Amino acid sequence: MGYYILAGVLFLISSYVSNRLKSKFKKYSKIHLRNGMSGAEIAQKMLDDHGIRDVQVISTRGQLTDHYNPQNKTVNLSEVVYSQRNAAAAAVAAHEVGHAVQHATAYSWLQMRSKIVPMVSVASRLSNIVIMLGIILSATGSVFGANIFLIGIVLFAATTAFAFITLPVEFDASNRALAWLEKENMVTQEEYAGAKDALKWAARTYVVAALGSLATLLYFIMIFMNRR
Repeated sequence: MGYYILAGVLFLISSYVSNRLKSKFKKYSKIHLRNGMSGAEIAQKMLDDHGIRDVQVISTRGQLTDHYNPQNKTVNLSEVVYSQRNAAAAAVAAHEVGHAVQHATAYSWLQMRSKIVPMVSVASRLSNIVIMLGIILSATGSVFGANIFLIGIVLFAATTAFAFITLPVEFDASNRALAWLEKENMVTQEEYAGAKDALKWAARTYVVAALGSLATLLYFIMIFMNRR
């Protein structure tokens, strides 16, 4: 019951932040850029200004699907961000290029995150299954239950660590984006304020996810300790 209460609280907080993020982007999508540049053009100029010539800006389907792919060096912008010419699109486009700049400058936190992605991918798929299996076996009196439960906790801890490693990566990308937008006079004060606010709420989604993962991890640890 305690887990479901915790999950419910985390879900409500996550939903609130997610809804606020959507409303902020909707609001700042109405602030059209004075320079008339699209998200794709913003992204390309930021790449050029940083001397990055081997990264391609492409359009990808869906909403909130924007990301930087370090494997094939592409800045992937959702169709809306790619084509629209507003403060929200500028913020997202510049943020994703911020990741490309991190990659080009060998930013340590990004390098660390990239190295553990394969391990975390496996851990995220298996952790909950292993934990539940450990709990069930422990309840039946199996001598292997506690060990399996502990393995599941270790796997889940890896995903929690990844969530916290992601935070400096995301905050740094936003800081790089905002610094460039301001330094190069790409936006007006009103446009800059909108871009900054939008990125602030986007960053909070990562904070909530990390704290939620930590809270769940601690809950699993408490269960494990109580069963010993």
